[in-house]
Amino acid sequence: MHFLSDELDDYIVDHSENEPQLLKELNRETWQKVMNPRMLSGVYQGRVLSILSKLIHPKNILELGTYTGYSALCLAEGLQKNGLLHTIDKNEELYDLQHKYFKKSAYGDQIVQHLGDAVHIIPTLDCKFDLVFIDADKPNYVNYFNLIIEKMNPGGVILSDNVLWTGKVIEPLDPKDISTIVLLEYNKILKEDPRVETVLLPIRDGLTISRVL
Repeated sequence: MHFLSDELDDYIVDHSENEPQLLKELNRETWQKVMNPRMLSGVYQGRVLSILSKLIHPKNILELGTYTGYSALCLAEGLQKNGLLHTIDKNEELYDLQHKYFKKSAYGDQIVQHLGDAVHIIPTLDCKFDLVFIDADKPNYVNYFNLIIEKMNPGGVILSDNVLWTGKVIEPLDPKDISTIVLLEYNKILKEDPRVETVLLPIRDGLTISRVL
């Protein structure tokens, strides 16, 4: 779903921070070798994640949905020197690719990879988070929120990706479309839950910023 003309979109990208070289390499390899490369955060959203992380300057980050590791590396740019980023994905075929680029980066020792179901892994993480990025399977978004909200530090930020779902959130609802049904519920929760204040940004497929009170 395009909210802006291609020309204006190109102008926005051209006048934002450039993509770091390592991420250019990961971007290229993802498009060459991995199925569904459109799942990649991409240059512009990656720079958005980077600058938000730098503004928050988190000690602990949690990412749900690693894919090839692009967004994790963007988020890691804002980590405190003694901070950690925990990233969870259940696709074991991508683990080695993620690991290769994490080790090539300046944050290799600060990124902890978890392989498996985030619903089971999140409760085992013994820390509080300053920043969480949710970009995993949509039917579990509400479950993820319920699991992480008690693990957030006051003032912490939850970023939620794909919350506009290519515009399906305002289209006639297919009762079999579980992802859209859950996203509608999730967006309503973020708007109404008194524990967070939320702004939904029309960045790419929709990015919500929720600050924990």
